[in-house]
Amino acid sequence: MASTARRRGMITEINVTPLVDIMLVLLIVFMLTAHLIAKRVIEVELPRATTGASVPATTLAITLKADGSMFLNDAPVTGDGLRAAVTAAVAKDAKTQVVIAGDKNVQYGRVVWVLDLVRSLKVGSFSVQVDPTTAVPPP
Repeated sequence: MASTARRRGMITEINVTPLVDIMLVLLIVFMLTAHLIAKRVIEVELPRATTGASVPATTLAITLKADGSMFLNDAPVTGDGLRAAVTAAVAKDAKTQVVIAGDKNVQYGRVVWVLDLVRSLKVGSFSVQVDPTTAVPPP
């Protein structure tokens, strides 16, 4: 009798098993995707100092596509616009950094032109972005 009365009555308990199952699945998904998103970094334990301060640096991302288009921080830009933007960034922050990402099919002369432009405008440091996988010579 007690079991039939319980079936007809109101359920006052919360079943947390489905919630725990969903949370565990989400945790596994986040753990797997975090591995793909995380950048490769050399881990170093830095010494502590009370007088240390971080120095913010302006970073500009220049992207060259195979079709000849050029982008500065994901916005289309011309050669004159790039020169003006880099000059303004260097005037604002002398420690401006530039990262150049070029498609592997971009003409060599175009990449050299961007490197020469960056160096002539007194950019503090610059680098060329590459794919960190095993290098394969072009066909």
